[in-house]
Amino acid sequence: MPRPTTRIPLNTLAVPFGLAGFAETWSYAAPVLHLPAFLPQVFWAIAAVAWLWLLGAHVVRGVRVRAHERLVDQLRHPAQGPLAALVPATAMLLGVDLSRSWPVGGQVLVLLAVAVAAGFAAWLLSTWFEGRLALESVHGGYLLPTVAAALVGSVATHEVGATWLSWACFGVGVFFWGVMTGLLLLRLCFRPELPGPLVPTMAILVAPPAVATVSVFALTDDVVTLPVQAIAGLGALLFLVQLALVPRYVRLSFSLGFWSFVFPAAAVATAAIEWLRVLDPSWAWIPVVAVLALLCVLVAVVGTRSLGLAAHHLLRQAEGVLQAADDQDAEPGPVTGATRVV
Repeated sequence: MPRPTTRIPLNTLAVPFGLAGFAETWSYAAPVLHLPAFLPQVFWAIAAVAWLWLLGAHVVRGVRVRAHERLVDQLRHPAQGPLAALVPATAMLLGVDLSRSWPVGGQVLVLLAVAVAAGFAAWLLSTWFEGRLALESVHGGYLLPTVAAALVGSVATHEVGATWLSWACFGVGVFFWGVMTGLLLLRLCFRPELPGPLVPTMAILVAPPAVATVSVFALTDDVVTLPVQAIAGLGALLFLVQLALVPRYVRLSFSLGFWSFVFPAAAVATAAIEWLRVLDPSWAWIPVVAVLALLCVLVAVVGTRSLGLAAHHLLRQAEGVLQAADDQDAEPGPVTGATRVV
């Protein structure tokens, strides 16, 4: 077998993250629908296997790849680097599930993941402060290190009993939510459009208000406060934006980048289920079944298409598509001409 020349694109880490979000939605839906507790665990097991398998695949490829592409080079890549935050963010979600059967182990995993996420975010921000980025490089994945990881950490630490850390994570997430969303909107509005395989990252815009909703309900004991209502309003607007983008999404050729749709969709579904649980209308099961069914269709379609690539031995080609899109996104922009040399 010829020796690989490139590492696996970090975009692929969206697979276990999306599956973990999908499993989390089932965990929130199960009590509302009075489903057996073992059902969500099936999806958690799939997410855990995908996370471990992809981590192993990235490590093995990293060992086999030629020395000219180091891990630090990949982490400093303008398009790929932020996506590494998916590793600890997924671990936080898995830790929450682990805590349901092994509280100490789950809490340790969540706290380690939060520490890794914080360290990576700090290091990545320090590299950005060198002034080597250009606005054209920004995509939805830039919300992952400081926004998604922090907001997921807020929920996860609360769930495993480390509540002393929950508000701190929430504060970090909310601050960078405003900063990074503003930056992303500027890039999307005033710079050339994203390469096709990176267009699905625009879906992440709906994830912060959804995860923040779950976090606020958890931190305030399910009280319908003014902040959670304000977040719901913002989330509703951003969800409508995603609906308006559906025609553009439909025109895309399938790529592994489609996994970027899964976690945001799962987060919105979970937030909707939380609102229904808190408000507790008698007909709550109807919309819960509906959003769960739509989410299952999305995961089934993306998962089946991805398995089809594997069955036809097209994964290397699919990796190449992501790699080319990442490199295109990292090209010097026509307006700023800023360098992206790392």
